[in-house]
Amino acid sequence: MADEILINAVAGENRVAVISNGVVQEVYVERDHRSSHVGNVYMGTVQRVLPGMQAAFIDIGLPRSAFLHVRDIVAEKASLAADDNGGSVTAAVLESADEAQAPCITELLQSGQKLMVQVIKDAIGSKGARLSAQISIPSRLLVLLPMADSIGVSLRIADDNERERLRAQLAAHAQRLTPLYFKSTGQAMGFIARTNAEGASDLELQTDMDYLLRLWRVVHQRQQTMPAGSCIYEEPTLPLRTLRDRIHTEVERVLVDEPEVLAMMRDFASKFIDGWSDCLRLYQGERAIFDLYGVDAEIDLALKRDVKLKSGGYLIFDQTEAMTTIDVNTGAYVGYRNLEETIFRTNLEAAQAIARQLRLRNLGGIIIIDFIDMQEQSHRQQVLDTLERGLKSDHAHTVIHDFSPLGLVEMTRKRTTESLAQRICEPCRVCVGSGRVKTVDSICYEIFREITRAVRQFDAPQIIVIAAVDVVEKMLDEYTSVVAEIEASIHKQIRFQPDDHYLQEQFDVVLK
Repeated sequence: MADEILINAVAGENRVAVISNGVVQEVYVERDHRSSHVGNVYMGTVQRVLPGMQAAFIDIGLPRSAFLHVRDIVAEKASLAADDNGGSVTAAVLESADEAQAPCITELLQSGQKLMVQVIKDAIGSKGARLSAQISIPSRLLVLLPMADSIGVSLRIADDNERERLRAQLAAHAQRLTPLYFKSTGQAMGFIARTNAEGASDLELQTDMDYLLRLWRVVHQRQQTMPAGSCIYEEPTLPLRTLRDRIHTEVERVLVDEPEVLAMMRDFASKFIDGWSDCLRLYQGERAIFDLYGVDAEIDLALKRDVKLKSGGYLIFDQTEAMTTIDVNTGAYVGYRNLEETIFRTNLEAAQAIARQLRLRNLGGIIIIDFIDMQEQSHRQQVLDTLERGLKSDHAHTVIHDFSPLGLVEMTRKRTTESLAQRICEPCRVCVGSGRVKTVDSICYEIFREITRAVRQFDAPQIIVIAAVDVVEKMLDEYTSVVAEIEASIHKQIRFQPDDHYLQEQFDVVLK
């Protein structure tokens, strides 16, 4: 079954779902007030230079200062692998210089200095955006590297003959076209052929390169005239980025439920993606497009901590700022032959589910998977192979390591934007994101301690405790003897007042 891309657009919000073989594989959400900045190029001002960290904080006009490391200032050479991460090619197209060989950052930057930078990772959690001074601009087929002069080809293009063809054609076009745009400066230009470039004609490559050079000339001119804090290049909106980066031969159609967005996408396709306008279609069904394909239901499931497996086993996902951990459990699955076979089958199913959930939840960074312990090495290898096959079509770069001595699988998945949960959820006001709240009994004893603390400092005939309904009920039911004992010891009356608006951990002790 061919792939489909669904685009749901409402005022101020765009959502994209990638459907493969009838199953939701990826979901992206972008809102006007909280859009991604990855790929945008800014004129920044150096705020602070930190030699001890070999880094600097840069003001680019965002609420929080962005972070620039020396590795992202000095680059040795262009990487041969272009990152097809939803247009966020900027995050991985350059292989940075080894930190030990890099000069001290104070030799490169000074406070107050103006420089052009590009966002390679959005602000996530308490961390500000990550920057690079090595700019890269993606198009559908190519990536322009204006700070380099080398030619690269995506490692996902496996055919050696095709790689050499692309490399030769890009080198010839770059040598001929670059001087036409930057003859006065003699600026060298590098290019990377993206995965979409496989099989592209010579004319298509030349057209794409011509577009990128025209675009860079505009950016270069803005760099000379626009003030610090200005955005001098902005990535297209989510629907257009989807067209640019996710359209390939296996995509059968793109369904859009908003006529204005469809018109914008068709205009973009007619200019930059020849032959693909016909696959863009307007969805006019009575049911909402995400309801019809079950996308909203998948989103709700992806926000939960647990994932049920068909066999009866289940997964537990715990996402923190440092890493994501995944625990595999047999659950209700008891198998048919023996314990080792039961564990092996559960782990195989879990590996397939984990590969999909990582894409669906857009989880990145360090990921630790605790598969159920297996005794046979062949079983471990098959589980790893299943996980690697499941992530083969993942647009984000992943690195999977073998089982550790503790039986854990460590892997990394490239993270440039917030996860799905971080994008559409916020920490609980009660537990502040910990997932736990103090018990009613714990709150009762906190109130007792607060009462004794208050009467030592202030003198009043009566004490009023305002708390949540459950807390007051427990006080008047199970803790009446404790309350009476405290009243006798402090020689004061304690009165309780329930309030529906108080959360479980909230209370006030008022002396009257």
